[in-house]
Amino acid sequence: MVRLSPLAALLAAATLAAEPLAAQAQVKIGVVTSATGPTALVGIPQKNTVPLLPARAGDQTIQYISLDDASDPTQTVTDFKKLISDDHVDAIIGPTGSPNAMSVLQFVAESGTPMLAPVGTAAVVLPMTPQKKWVFKTTQNTGIIAHALVKDMVKRGIHTVGFIGFADAYGDDWYQVFSKLAKENGLKLTVAERYQRTDSSVTGQALKLLAARPDAILVAGTGAAAALPETTLVQQGYKGQFYQTHGAALPAFLKFGGKAVNGTILAASLMLVLPEISDSNPSRAIAEDYIHRYEARYHERPATFGANVYDAGLLLQHAIPIAAKKAQPGTPAFRSALRDALEQTHELVATQGVYNMSPEDHSGFDQRGREMITVKNGAWTLLK
Repeated sequence: MVRLSPLAALLAAATLAAEPLAAQAQVKIGVVTSATGPTALVGIPQKNTVPLLPARAGDQTIQYISLDDASDPTQTVTDFKKLISDDHVDAIIGPTGSPNAMSVLQFVAESGTPMLAPVGTAAVVLPMTPQKKWVFKTTQNTGIIAHALVKDMVKRGIHTVGFIGFADAYGDDWYQVFSKLAKENGLKLTVAERYQRTDSSVTGQALKLLAARPDAILVAGTGAAAALPETTLVQQGYKGQFYQTHGAALPAFLKFGGKAVNGTILAASLMLVLPEISDSNPSRAIAEDYIHRYEARYHERPATFGANVYDAGLLLQHAIPIAAKKAQPGTPAFRSALRDALEQTHELVATQGVYNMSPEDHSGFDQRGREMITVKNGAWTLLK
């Protein structure tokens, strides 16, 4: 029998005691949303989703640190710096807005911190760069949505299209992607206008669109702000077909737009029309569970933007145990391993669709992540 010295026995006991703690190390996840300010209609359901995120991933418990950037890109930078330098988070979910996300790419890359961005613009992950390799996007890339809209336009015999979008990263991305696809498919983009998220009037831009007399108009905005060009153009007598991006997928769009937005066509998440989705769709059950939990807590139905944060939590829950086999949470090695694990996500079913990441694709959606939808009698319904 080998006898240990008192010091050796003490060290051995300390090692054994530390092992369970190491196996159950806490993972820190920062969350930055725009729960106040101009983008609050998108940010509030995202902030509300944080208490519904997974509390564990494998043997690790997860702590979420939630901050509000007030829709201000400068505050987003401040929040990210705090989470990275002071709180030493292992990953960050957020921010809400596309301009806000673009403002922090440098900081997540320099610190080696994975960012799961629930934003509209694909510019956060495309084209892929050394900075953007740290970013994963939990919304459908613009191209997937735009292809569906263009296909519908061609099918309907539309020849000319007008464009009006936000004067920021979201509008820029949509103009670049859509104008290229339109040209490739024989559609003529007759006029392109921009407006601010906070504008209360787009009369001048609408008059230019009306004068061009396009067969259809695509609006690239979010929520109630996406309805403003439509309602204005309808009041001015425009009779053509309206298309919206998935950014319009908020109850505020229907409420603000009223009867004027009936007949609008968009490609967006199955959550908008969940009762019409087949039980065979693997995302339906997960989306229903999220909705039921959200409704039980807040007594209202969540917007799809909240589900983008929920999906970020599911992606992390899947990736954290894989990363934990290689390094301990709270270390640069763990953050790097977590990034690698996220990039290797394969056939992960979530509320919005099925994720398949790769070094070239940090959004991971395919056609299973979109549905063609229209507005009928003030409600979303599958386009048939």
